[in-house]
Amino acid sequence: MKSRTLGISLVGSLVAATAVLAIPVTPSPAGASPTGEIHTGWTRTSGSDDHGDVTWWAVKGRCTPEYVAQRLLCAAISVLTEATSRGFEAKVSADTGLPLPEGWVLTTAKNSPQINSVYAETPRDLAAVLDFYRDALGKRGWAENDGAVVAPDRAVITFTTAARPVLLRLSRQNDKTVAELSRRKFAPATAGLLPKPGQVRLLLGNKTDEAAVITVAEQAIRLAAHAGEKLTDSDAAAGELPDGQRIDLPPGKYEVTLKVEGGKVQSREFEVAASETWGLLVGTDGALLPMRLY
Repeated sequence: MKSRTLGISLVGSLVAATAVLAIPVTPSPAGASPTGEIHTGWTRTSGSDDHGDVTWWAVKGRCTPEYVAQRLLCAAISVLTEATSRGFEAKVSADTGLPLPEGWVLTTAKNSPQINSVYAETPRDLAAVLDFYRDALGKRGWAENDGAVVAPDRAVITFTTAARPVLLRLSRQNDKTVAELSRRKFAPATAGLLPKPGQVRLLLGNKTDEAAVITVAEQAIRLAAHAGEKLTDSDAAAGELPDGQRIDLPPGKYEVTLKVEGGKVQSREFEVAASETWGLLVGTDGALLPMRLY
């Protein structure tokens, strides 16, 4: 009798547990969910003077659970993802000397003879990201210069360092804060990388196995699979891009759309300043990766 009662109890417990795991999860009002997975990558080349040119990028996926069981799995994956994120952040910071903001979901970084730069997107509000940078850069002994521009939706601040000045730019776009941190170096750029006077140069590439179309300033550029995928490898690689994958524009804010064959259209705002060169690379997971090259 006890054995039968125990069996009934175990079955009941299993049924109850299964029912709980199958309960639908109500999405949060803000649409937030635990981190899903992280895609990272990097390339390195060395020139004749043995000065390395390193590019980093990473994109965090989102885990959207519909049931309790999936939420438990998302939580477990999130622990592994955060551990990978910390390792990635440490490598980028050591290589570029520039910190990444907390809570980033997409980031790129560059350490070349021409520039150190970090680009990041985070759902954290602009004030929190600004506080992070002021604290992190202050701990490095970098002094904030006079003339800072700080508003609810943007900030532009220059910091004095032992080397060359560091420029911090923040902007609020939709539900995310875009952070750009850069320090120019002394090495000159080739004609392929160098923007025209008073303008901005965009270099376009595609690392995916599918064709992609990037549209900016009413110009639609079709990129075959893997076209220009090595544009970030070095100054020389960027200079070898065909003219159809280079765009020279006045400085300002532009809407950029990306359509990878078989995927959905992605759209974002992109703000650039005079005398800058940026790469717009379609990553292997289909995300658009902006990266400051000069």
